[in-house]
Amino acid sequence: MLSMLTSRRLAVLPLSLVALVAALLLAACGSSKSDSGSGSAADTSASASATSATTANASADANACTKDSLSLVNDGKLTVGTDQPAYPPYFEDNRPSNGRGFESAVAFAIARQLGFAPTDVSWIVEPFNSSYAPGPRRFDFDVNEISITPARARHVDFSAPYYTAPQAIVVLKRSPSANATSLSALASTQIGVQIGTTSLDAVNARIHPSKTPKVFDDSNDVVRALKQGQVDAVVVDLPTAFYITSAQVTDAKIVGQFDAPGGDQWGALLAHNSKLTSCVSRAVNALQSSGELKRIQDQWMGAAAGAPTLQ
Repeated sequence: MLSMLTSRRLAVLPLSLVALVAALLLAACGSSKSDSGSGSAADTSASASATSATTANASADANACTKDSLSLVNDGKLTVGTDQPAYPPYFEDNRPSNGRGFESAVAFAIARQLGFAPTDVSWIVEPFNSSYAPGPRRFDFDVNEISITPARARHVDFSAPYYTAPQAIVVLKRSPSANATSLSALASTQIGVQIGTTSLDAVNARIHPSKTPKVFDDSNDVVRALKQGQVDAVVVDLPTAFYITSAQVTDAKIVGQFDAPGGDQWGALLAHNSKLTSCVSRAVNALQSSGELKRIQDQWMGAAAGAPTLQ
């Protein structure tokens, strides 16, 4: 992910909210990018280690994960946290409780696996940065596009990953590349990427460009290069692509997304050493095995959200 962005707040926003969103993103980025692993290969390796450490107990006895046996913040209710405002494609209409949007749907699917009806799920506002800060938790788990990182795992638990952010191609709407429907169709495109991210490796491995990609020092340079026509397209992770097209370069579009190694993993966040961690991980793994997690992802993070998958 670009160094000045974070995997949050990436919808098409009213202009009155863009400045607020940018401020929130920069604030979140200040803490998340220094300790997160959504860019470099080394960070990705560390993220994988954190995931392994925090999900090592996911083989808990199934009986310990029945609804009546769970240790909850509020008896009989599953309390889920996320930030406010809550934007698409992660939440729709700024109402996490409506079940619409990627993370809202994931949270309710986890709840269902744990035996909770939608009416038994209660949502609270938890600011992004405070969700993984030291201290007590007011929620059973939090979903807020939170990257799994070792630094955060010192203070909180993470479930098994429910999402790995793919790469995405962003172009100006007037560009000939705007109508590309395959990765091979982008081979002759002049592509820009940010140094130190996994995007360059992803471009070379999957797109096989005929022109050497242009590499820029930071995210501002990448966005500026796209605006000024120095490049025909930029490759970033999908959450960053949503933000660029909604708040930074509104005459740009996401041509598509594609899987690449080194993706940024998100997990449900829980209190450190929570008795619920293994059960939430079990629920996520069950959703993964059944194909429901992919269905939710395709519905809210795929073509319907303006990001078709390219092969």
